[in-house]
Amino acid sequence: MYVPAAVEVTPEQRIVEAAAVLRADEAVTGWAGLRWQGAAWFEGTDGQNGPRDVPLLARRDRAAPSGAVVSQEFLHPDEITTVDGVPVTLPVRSVVHEMRYAVALGEAVIALDMACYSDLVSLAEVAAYVGALGPVTGIQQARDALALGDENSWSPKETAMRGVWTRRAGLVRPLCNAPVFTLEGRHVGTPDLIDPVLGLVGQYNGIDHLSIAGAAADTKKDAAYRELGLETVSMLVTDFADLDDFTRRLLEAARRAARRTAPRLWTVAPPTWWTPTDTVARRRRLDAFERERVLRYRRTA
Repeated sequence: MYVPAAVEVTPEQRIVEAAAVLRADEAVTGWAGLRWQGAAWFEGTDGQNGPRDVPLLARRDRAAPSGAVVSQEFLHPDEITTVDGVPVTLPVRSVVHEMRYAVALGEAVIALDMACYSDLVSLAEVAAYVGALGPVTGIQQARDALALGDENSWSPKETAMRGVWTRRAGLVRPLCNAPVFTLEGRHVGTPDLIDPVLGLVGQYNGIDHLSIAGAAADTKKDAAYRELGLETVSMLVTDFADLDDFTRRLLEAARRAARRTAPRLWTVAPPTWWTPTDTVARRRRLDAFERERVLRYRRTA
């Protein structure tokens, strides 16, 4: 088998090439299995944007093909599905593999959150699968990640920010993308993170926020939250190079929020007209029209 030199080496192309060596009862798994089944955010790159190997589950001794890594863990045929001609493990097997073999706990939580983001798995489904596993490689990391997972994180950086919020700053676990309303029921915004007790909002401002238009929109949004009595703190893409500085700003914002005494003009309790989409189960129940209406933001991921 060969590939013409002009073919672009996309993540999908790398998956196809790695899968070409598979035989019966073998499959693609991990990040590649999730990507092939439509999961967003699984780009197949490491922290420096270099390509990650495509993980394969194979039941026979063999040398890993270039760009792939082979594991000989037991794989039941019922855990394999064929999508567009490529055998892949079911989403729950794929994400648990990714959680077990992640380089760090934070990466394992991101994998879980992003698989939930695309509604391929729910926390309950992953919990049931992990609970049935024995003492396999990385099982404790998978269990730890499961306890930290959230079904409503919208990006890997949001999940990473939540980790800084709870594990580094020691603050109470915030809600992810909980919509904020006025007491009259007007939707003001949906912050990345919010502590509904303190009234503390956290926003991750990535590269797309560095433009003049992006900065203006962020300023307007922060002003709207502050007008309601919420304290806001923003994490910039550059803050990952100096987490101590962001942690300090976050804790200062938490202290300011704790000192606020003015009556609250906001709530996270949605009005009756609102369609909640904060869980995998709720999103799966949406029909095509509702998904287009309330989940339109996901097309830009």
